[in-house]
Amino acid sequence: MTKLRLAIIGAGPAGIYAADILLKAERKFGVSIDLFEQLPAPYGLVRYGVAPDHPRIKGIITALREVLDRGDIRLFGNVRFGEDITLEDLKQHYNAVIFATGAIRDAGLDIPGIDTIGSYGAADFVSWFDGHPDVPREWPLDAASVAVIGNGNVALDVSRMLAKHADDLLATELPDNVYRGLAASAVTDVHVFGRRGPAQVKFTPLELRELGELRDVDMVVYDEDFDYDDASKAAIASNKQVLVIDRVLQSWRRRPSANNAGGAASRRLHLHFFAKPLGVIADDDGKVSSFRWERTRPDGEGGVIGTGEIRELPIQAIYRAVGYFGSPLPGVPFDKRHGVIPNHEGQVLRRDSNDRVPGAYATGWIKRGPVGLIGHTKSDAMETVRHIINDQGSWWQPADPSEEAIPALLAERGVRWTDLEGWHRLDEHEARLGARHGRARIKVVPRDEMVDISRGE
Repeated sequence: MTKLRLAIIGAGPAGIYAADILLKAERKFGVSIDLFEQLPAPYGLVRYGVAPDHPRIKGIITALREVLDRGDIRLFGNVRFGEDITLEDLKQHYNAVIFATGAIRDAGLDIPGIDTIGSYGAADFVSWFDGHPDVPREWPLDAASVAVIGNGNVALDVSRMLAKHADDLLATELPDNVYRGLAASAVTDVHVFGRRGPAQVKFTPLELRELGELRDVDMVVYDEDFDYDDASKAAIASNKQVLVIDRVLQSWRRRPSANNAGGAASRRLHLHFFAKPLGVIADDDGKVSSFRWERTRPDGEGGVIGTGEIRELPIQAIYRAVGYFGSPLPGVPFDKRHGVIPNHEGQVLRRDSNDRVPGAYATGWIKRGPVGLIGHTKSDAMETVRHIINDQGSWWQPADPSEEAIPALLAERGVRWTDLEGWHRLDEHEARLGARHGRARIKVVPRDEMVDISRGE
């Protein structure tokens, strides 16, 4: 019986779901799967892209853990594709590869001054507060007034973490360095800006509702943003999610803090709608001093048009939360415009001819862009896996498909890889650190320390 030796690059939800779906699929051949992950720990953006006060979403890790703990998938962590192992290496030892590397960079925002000192990408801030090992340990939180550009869930995550008091995060797996940074934060006002109106936001009701539950944080909304046009009224009437969002916002309008009327909290979180970003203004030292935008209005079809009214708000820092963007992989076709690997239903295509690249596949955000939820990731993987099964005639023919070849190759190159047993060691170590302080866990942040613990060294 033919056996498929499959490599998957990326051990986040996309890669793990692809492995699980293939192992459970109807097929006429055996399967052996190796997961490669550049970080010492698995789970990707579920571990390093979700705010620590979201245990509900973190629960996804439980499902992913069950897949890995079955023991029919090997994990090679702390292995960088293109450095520790290359595409040519994979062709020597596997029949095919799935790229599931996600999208971890910030999408750009093309306005003047966006690179001013004090201007940050949301993805970098999220990586910091989630304890990503490859970002600086410190984060500048010396601004009193901060702007966040975006009306999606990431914008709300960033805004909530900026406005929330550090002590209220102690029950989470917040790393110690992050707690110290947030505890010393100078933030008093967080201003969230969106181009369109309240009925067109991209965040979910649960995320929005959580903002209003923050201790010692007043929610500030502005009456001028709630003069709904017919399209907005129709959206509220026809979409339950939009209806709930409107009810939450309307309830905040009735609070004493609405329209900056003067609440009692020490911090304020302002929601500004109908605001098209125009630029970031710098002071004489080249640091962020204000944010400039154009007031927009509904166009009657769910969109907006400019009014010509220009406004400016004094701030000392600004975060763009306008989406994530994929990163190119060495030797793999890449669409620079959309930040994805060009593909047809997961089959990788050449950039110059759109011809198929035999043996190469993609799934998750690197396949379709950074949109959608976990459910979309599963359907993505099913589509890609179906093609792998049907493409048996064009699989690579590796010179050495033995399972012993990869550990030997990595050892020869001096790669200190981590495996599933090592992840269990690290997981248990973090849980013990947390238990000492009455917390679920405390993340280990330095990469070398993560690797030492994982390898029992």
